[in-house]
Amino acid sequence: MESQLIQTSPDILSGTPVFYGTRVPVQTLIDYLEAGDRLDDFLEDFPTVSRAQATAFLESLCCKSKYRP
Repeated sequence: MESQLIQTSPDILSGTPVFYGTRVPVQTLIDYLEAGDRLDDFLEDFPTVSRAQATAFLESLCCKSKYRP
């Protein structure tokens, strides 16, 4: 599965979903936010992830959760 947002490849972290063009797992952003950290904290710690990537990912999660039964 590849998009301009998330990428999975057996060659990158054994297929763990990462932000496109990085080796940063998307789960890391979720973990940061669940721990009460700010988006800016995550972006500072992982400068290869753009703000646009992070916000687009979060928006996609919000949209999906609205329509779950």
